[in-house]
Amino acid sequence: MFVHEIMTKKVETINSDSTVFEACEKFQKFNMGSLVVVDAEVIVGIITERDVIKQIILEKNNPRNTLVKNVMTPNLKTINSVAKIEEASSVMKKNDIKKLPVIYNDSLVGIITDTDISRAIDIIQKNI
Repeated sequence: MFVHEIMTKKVETINSDSTVFEACEKFQKFNMGSLVVVDAEVIVGIITERDVIKQIILEKNNPRNTLVKNVMTPNLKTINSVAKIEEASSVMKKNDIKKLPVIYNDSLVGIITDTDISRAIDIIQKNI
């Protein structure tokens, strides 16, 4: 089974110069827990609700004055859409991450999560 078969195709993004408050508005609007950070069509990081909790709420920083680039996780791992899900799982496990942006021809085309992989494994096991 390939990554493109199980990935979420609709990926919400945000610019690194946006505020964390704007990121939170997108979390709410799209009912998502993470946003891929993109500048000039290049993936530069990811911001998650957990990042906001740890670096804004618990550190008592103002989300309206803090930029996404100061909170996001940079140097993001990605995977090609034609990779096998086993490879995606290996990358996620090796790097201790739960979300992996999916690219094709250097463009963001989706995101795969540990939940997506768990569901795929269940499907594979049922078909054995």
